[in-house]
Amino acid sequence: MAQNNQVVVSVPTDINTGIPVIGFGTSSDPPADSKTVKTAVIQAIESGYRHFDTAALYHSEQPIGEAITEAINRGLIKSRNELFVTSKLWCSDAHPQHVLPAIKETLRNLNMEYLDLYLIHWPVSSKHGIHEYPIKKEDFLPMDFKGVWAAMEECQKLGLTKFIGVSNFSSKKLANIMATATIPPSVLQVEVNPCWQQKKLIDFCKANGIFVVAYAALGAVGTFYGTNRVMESDVLKQIAKEKGKSVAQVCLRWAYEQGIGVVVKSYNKERMKNNLEIFEWELSEEEAKKISEIEQSRACLGMDYTSPYGPFKTIEQVWDE
Repeated sequence: MAQNNQVVVSVPTDINTGIPVIGFGTSSDPPADSKTVKTAVIQAIESGYRHFDTAALYHSEQPIGEAITEAINRGLIKSRNELFVTSKLWCSDAHPQHVLPAIKETLRNLNMEYLDLYLIHWPVSSKHGIHEYPIKKEDFLPMDFKGVWAAMEECQKLGLTKFIGVSNFSSKKLANIMATATIPPSVLQVEVNPCWQQKKLIDFCKANGIFVVAYAALGAVGTFYGTNRVMESDVLKQIAKEKGKSVAQVCLRWAYEQGIGVVVKSYNKERMKNNLEIFEWELSEEEAKKISEIEQSRACLGMDYTSPYGPFKTIEQVWDE
């Protein structure tokens, strides 16, 4: 498929949700300026990305919306319907009465009539009206899981989003949601990479029809919580060298072979393209086994979501470990 004399990679999609298995992330630390985000999203569309991930917290909703409008006007895509757009409910709006206003604000920012996927960003609430990160320790509140999820369901019933899901939830917290849900979560977005493989959580999600989308698939290098252990892994470097691929491509191919999606962020045009070039080759059984034996540790500890005043006093409580 060619557009503007450029070959565009066709990305496979999840059979149940239609999510393209590789998405383009727009979370930056610190947040990128609007012009940078807009330019990157247009380049990503040109390269073949069709899934775009944002959140109320990222300050990237508006430039994504502007980029998509420009991409349509330039003929890069025919309509917004060709894209899958994900956004997230921030903790300060994670209260039953504030979910609907929050998604409407997100849609205004994006200049869209609907989202494809709306996620609860973290399994904790904070005082309404204080939209900030990090959240002050005294502002944390327990989430009313039943009430917030019912409001998420209402968003879907009203056609404001096609699918609803959660982010940074453990299997136990997912089970809490499912216990009262009339519409179960379609997606869990969570850290997954060769150094934090989340096999039990992925198995739990597959057994319950929940599609896992990985963030920090390359270790989130450059963020305050990121790690270079993924990109500097001797095992991954050796496999990449033997296959004539980059470490990033090996990581993304590994994730694809786990039956999950990934959201990967790079504003570098060449790396954008390279990150899509993972579908015409595969890892051998021996290579997959070597990756499965990599020592495991989490990059995103979630320390900022612990508080002596909130529901999670330790990171073990955040993740139910």
